[in-house]
Amino acid sequence: MRELPVKEIEQVVRDLCIDANRRLPTDVCRAVSKAEHAEKNKVARSILTDMQNNVQAAKDLQLPICQDTGMAVVFIRLGQEVHLVGGLLEEAVNRGVSRGYTEGLLRCSVVADPLSRVNTGDNTPAVLHLSLVEGNTVEITVAPKGFGSENMSRVFMLTPAATKQTIIDKVVETVKSAGSNPCPPMVLGVGIGGDFELCTLLAKKALCRSLEVSHPDPYYAALEQELLEAVNALDIGPQGFGGNTTALRVAVETYPTHIAGLPLAINVGCHVTRHATKIL
Repeated sequence: MRELPVKEIEQVVRDLCIDANRRLPTDVCRAVSKAEHAEKNKVARSILTDMQNNVQAAKDLQLPICQDTGMAVVFIRLGQEVHLVGGLLEEAVNRGVSRGYTEGLLRCSVVADPLSRVNTGDNTPAVLHLSLVEGNTVEITVAPKGFGSENMSRVFMLTPAATKQTIIDKVVETVKSAGSNPCPPMVLGVGIGGDFELCTLLAKKALCRSLEVSHPDPYYAALEQELLEAVNALDIGPQGFGGNTTALRVAVETYPTHIAGLPLAINVGCHVTRHATKIL
């Protein structure tokens, strides 16, 4: 049994909050660069160039890539052979988020109550997803989620009569309705199966998968490509100015479901779909 002070988790969460907001994952950077070279629309191509310049400027100047530094979504895969000591895990995570956003001079966007709307002042509490896994390590991923894209996300409780084409139509409908609001080109996380809340979690997790990794099942890998082509045919383009790059990637995650339903969730990510990971 390995003992791990929660103070170490606090420090890692703090650092990841800052890093994720200042540095775009390399796979996303490569996807934007690839899209620029493939883009046929001149205006769209120039916007993709500007996006890459913005990412480089944020890195060089140690500033956030986007002014919306997001609500901190934290995924922790906790090895069952790890004994956490020195306090509670959730409190350590929130202290880390608080320090990351205040010490990193990131915009604090969380309100303590959804109706009274009073800002907490340090971007806490985080949204924490904890999984117990084998081993004696702790994997921590921080995914700051801006709400320009989050607000465009959808969930559908379909019937078992729904087909693959139904899913494609719902994803296309979601993107078409979103238009330029989520700052395209988008990254789309699609959750299929589970129940009401699990399918949305699957969609969120899908946004943290490398854009260069397809679903391991060839059927769903082909569906990801089909969805991407259908979305890019909409001609929304970068920032809504038209073009063949409405989305950079569509990632699908699935889970077994009930015989009476087919849950579907689409979590929309913007062109700065941010996340950073460290293993302790």
